[in-house]
Amino acid sequence: MVLLCLLSWASASAEIRVFDDSGRPVVLERPASRIVSLAPHITELLFAVGAGEAVTGVSEYSDYPVAAQSVPRVAGGSGVDLEAILAQQPELVIAWGSGTAPVQLQRLRQLGFPVFVSEPRVMADIASSLERLGRLSGYEAGAAQAIRSFNERHRVLRERYAASSPVRVFYQIWQQPLMTVNGQHLVSDVIRLCGGSNVFSDLPELAPSVSLESVLQRNPQVIIAGSDMANTSALTAQWQHWTGLSAVQGSHLYTIRRELLVRHTPRILDGAEQMCEILESVRKIQGIE
Repeated sequence: MVLLCLLSWASASAEIRVFDDSGRPVVLERPASRIVSLAPHITELLFAVGAGEAVTGVSEYSDYPVAAQSVPRVAGGSGVDLEAILAQQPELVIAWGSGTAPVQLQRLRQLGFPVFVSEPRVMADIASSLERLGRLSGYEAGAAQAIRSFNERHRVLRERYAASSPVRVFYQIWQQPLMTVNGQHLVSDVIRLCGGSNVFSDLPELAPSVSLESVLQRNPQVIIAGSDMANTSALTAQWQHWTGLSAVQGSHLYTIRRELLVRHTPRILDGAEQMCEILESVRKIQGIE
């Protein structure tokens, strides 16, 4: 009887139990060796901890690292392909809370798949995501190394820039309609890290549409757009006629590759370094150091 109790306790203690970003527990009997990722940032996180070989299905636009490009696609703009997921026989499905319809999450659970919902909002959540995905996949050592590297790079940027004189920033995610981010968005966390101030941080929606008049009224000192290419020509053409804007007067119109700021992965620090350098150059030119 004592032996049975000990065996039962050992089995329970070997169980992997974490809470996802929706607050739900995710329980596995052993590390998942077949994992489906339903968002590009999730794919990157799994590869970052060293679990790339366990990834058997990914979403459209999971293009980093290069090895992810050859993994079968099981989700896209039209939603989740349940048949494709079933074909992969995953032991764990990791979904993006904002990018996966609730009805699809419910269906995945009804089919018996353990589902981890990823919904990081600030940069500190990236380290937490790495730690939990490392545990679920059995790559704790790789996760620990990735976390150390991420935290050190983040610390260096924070110590260098966070206390700098603020620069008013308009971050543009779309031109027509004109769209930006509020203060709860991950991009705003990057702006704050660099000592900047998002001029639309007070809006209630995470990614709101804004009017041209409101941009003119809030008068940003710099305009930064997420782009698929590091090319400012389209951004300059869009804003060059609005010479009353401080950003236009100072020619402070910049682009940063979109995936370096909107994906919740260690690569966000590459985008953050660019953001910080841009804001620092604006301070120097305008004498607001």
